[in-house]
Amino acid sequence: MAQAVAGVVVVARLARGRRRLPPLRACPPTGDEVSVVIPARDEAARIGPCLRAVLADPGVSEVIVVDDGSSDGTADVAARLGAKVVTSAPLPPGWIGKQWALRQGVAAARGEVVVTLDADTRPGPGLFGALTRALAQYDLVSAGPRFRCDGRFERALHASMLAGLVYRFGPIGPPTAPPPHRTIANGQCLAFRRARMSEADGFARVRDRMTDDVALARHLAGRGWKVGFLDAADLLQVDMHDSAGELWREWGRSLSLGDVTDPGRQAGDLAVIWLTGALPVLRLASGRPSGLDLALLAVRLLVAGALRGSYRGPGAELLLSPLLDPAVAARLTHATLRPARTWRGRTYPRSGPVGSLGDRRDPRSGLVGSTGDRTYPRSEPVQSPGDRADVAVSGGGWPGRSVAR
Repeated sequence: MAQAVAGVVVVARLARGRRRLPPLRACPPTGDEVSVVIPARDEAARIGPCLRAVLADPGVSEVIVVDDGSSDGTADVAARLGAKVVTSAPLPPGWIGKQWALRQGVAAARGEVVVTLDADTRPGPGLFGALTRALAQYDLVSAGPRFRCDGRFERALHASMLAGLVYRFGPIGPPTAPPPHRTIANGQCLAFRRARMSEADGFARVRDRMTDDVALARHLAGRGWKVGFLDAADLLQVDMHDSAGELWREWGRSLSLGDVTDPGRQAGDLAVIWLTGALPVLRLASGRPSGLDLALLAVRLLVAGALRGSYRGPGAELLLSPLLDPAVAARLTHATLRPARTWRGRTYPRSGPVGSLGDRRDPRSGLVGSTGDRTYPRSEPVQSPGDRADVAVSGGGWPGRSVAR
């Protein structure tokens, strides 16, 4: 009976895909000044393609790379290609590196619109025009990319992980906004109006959250922002990881959304994944699948087929991805019970429970309602990149991953 109930929940979520919003289409520049902010920590080997694509786009007014303590020459690569480089100030206590870098990048930006990108993204022509136009309807836009995976096994593993997210939250591009506590976002590409984000000081509000993108979206949605999670597969590609092993370690540990989801909902999400994804495969392997198991496997194969558009060069491995669902369920369980607080050579103190970041819980989002024991100006960073001696700016003018942690 529990499996049947979980199956109904999943089918109801998947059914939203029939009415999902159309994907973003390439648009010419709108006339708004667009600043692109890229937080980067040790990304010298990967940031080049991203920067070349952004700098070549006529709709971009400036490109800012916030170098977050890189030791591999990331800043030199960015400056040589023509980006403006902001050297991050020392990381304050209580902050995650990416949020700190993004806050400084937004403060240094001059454009009316800010688009944040991870260094492993590959934006296509017309992306920034499309994002700017979308801001006529939304306050925060998050773009879902097409994924580039280096091998068939990596692609199958990634598809299993991605299917788990769809089972938990439904397809990308929901026609109506979910409640704030179920809002999700992709931090690899975000767009917003600079003035409003500076006023909200959004990155400070979620400064200690490892799942920074979802934390930001949920906090802002709880404060009345209209958040759009839109399909941009035709305009944006991402090469997240170099191998299946890295994918298992890195993406696997953030899938639980543990520091932005209360324990009850985490338990519910785990139950859905085990009962509708892992259990049918395990029973099939034992030679004793029930009729419900076979029905759920059929649904899972349909989802695998629907995910083809999310990958560059998909093949039959997507149809085999359900076989990895038990392993992914185990990985999700491990990440839920033992959340990681280490990223890119930094280990962060464990964050408080959902809603404990500030003095006041926001009952709508479950996140912070104030910034706690520190007070920050809204329009400037704690350390303004424009006027502090230890924040250097270099590089040429403007021609046109969750990595910075």
